Amino acid sequence: MVAVDIIFAPIFLSALVYFLTRGAQHITKYVALAWFVVLFIISLNWLNQIMHPESYAFAPEVLQYIKATGFLPLGEFLSVPAFGFSLTLQIDALSVAMLLLTAGLLILVVFTSWEEKNQAAYFSLLILFSGPIFGVFMTTNVLWFFMFWELTLVPMLFLVGFWGAEGVEVKKVFNVEIKLPSKVYAAIKFFLYTHVFAMFMFVGFFLLFKQTGYWDITLIKEATLATPALIWWLMFLGFAAKLPTFPFHTWLPDAHVQAPSSISVLLAGVLLKMGAYGLIRFTVELLPATTAKFAMWMVVLGLATTFFAGLLAVYERHIKKMVAYSSISHMGLVVVAVATMSYDGLSAALYEMIGHALVISPLFLIAGWLHHKTHTWYMDEMGGIMKYAPYASTIFILAGMAALGLPGTMGFVGELTIIISSVKAFGWWIAVIALAGFISAGYIIWAVRRAIHGEPSEIVKKANFHMSFPEKFALGVFSFLIVYFGVNPQPIFDIANKAFSFFGGM
Repeated sequence: MVAVDIIFAPIFLSALVYFLTRGAQHITKYVALAWFVVLFIISLNWLNQIMHPESYAFAPEVLQYIKATGFLPLGEFLSVPAFGFSLTLQIDALSVAMLLLTAGLLILVVFTSWEEKNQAAYFSLLILFSGPIFGVFMTTNVLWFFMFWELTLVPMLFLVGFWGAEGVEVKKVFNVEIKLPSKVYAAIKFFLYTHVFAMFMFVGFFLLFKQTGYWDITLIKEATLATPALIWWLMFLGFAAKLPTFPFHTWLPDAHVQAPSSISVLLAGVLLKMGAYGLIRFTVELLPATTAKFAMWMVVLGLATTFFAGLLAVYERHIKKMVAYSSISHMGLVVVAVATMSYDGLSAALYEMIGHALVISPLFLIAGWLHHKTHTWYMDEMGGIMKYAPYASTIFILAGMAALGLPGTMGFVGELTIIISSVKAFGWWIAVIALAGFISAGYIIWAVRRAIHGEPSEIVKKANFHMSFPEKFALGVFSFLIVYFGVNPQPIFDIANKAFSFFGGM
């Protein structure tokens, strides 16, 4: 399959699937599942080609290019000579790690959405989402990167706005009360917030082109920039809001609370990773000297994000908001790791990015499932869940223990490697970051005490905690991966070592 087809085929496939399956909506999820499995297999094949290029029948010049740069060229398409740009597709180990993570999460999201309402539209939007998100990680052209970045917002806007939780949000605008469904308010806030900050990023990209004459990052990094600091900050603002870092984080708790839990998996597992990917690809790789100059600013923002969001999670009664703040807190650790600009730190950042996606996803899924069963979001109105839903409770505890860094889980490896690499880069004072683990322990143990253990409330006693097999399967896969990569992290670090061995300036 041609690489460009993976990006643009979902536009037509999603529309075709929607119109053909409206009368038999249960078929749509099987089409979506098959498409995402194909994406995963293709991504896995690309990983093998990048890790072992000599095992494939590449032309000598292609093999030399892969070994010299780490990028696997996939072709140039849609060339527009008048504007000096084309859709250049090439991937390295960092890109393919994000592609595998995205395809894997999409597969599991299908299982966790098995009984979702209005399936023809829902799964068609998921198929549509797969196109631009793959484009983000596959292109090295900054203009196309921006367009794909923006296009991911469209299906997410509808997935949050139509399938989100019920409720009404009342806001005053110029002393006029405006009432909106909470899910619509959250979707619009998510769209506008991330779009506005993306425009800062776009201005940075335009200045890159203005000063170098190139749109492709593989050519730009060979050129001299007149205003690297301005460009760096413009790009950083766009990525920081997407991560999100403090104080640009306010859109995420609203989006997570209102989004269906399966969509929260994509928000936390994929969309937030776009910000971290952009930090590595466009600040560290493209502007290493400028990144080193502003590294301490990144550290301060990363620490502020980690501690501020962590403390908010401690005091939160709302179970899904607690998980949302936990997610933000852990992304702060990624920012600190990226700021080290070392092989150790970047490898730790990539591991934490993948670990965060696999750990936080079951927490979101179970939080949403508990709300669906008990019709309350508040942990102190639950209690005794373990007695009635031992499978979900056990996985919630496992994922929670991974979030606080329990040895034998991905959370431990991620946090430990970030602490070690940060101390190497910035000195012993940065070991204060270890306090994040204590804060995580506070809100996770407190959540388990209130919701999972204790005396069952009347709400819990009356609830029906039946869980479908597809949901159990997806949660089981997440649990397996959390433990497997916790005791055997080497496969991820092998990919990280391959990704970052080509970065200069470190």
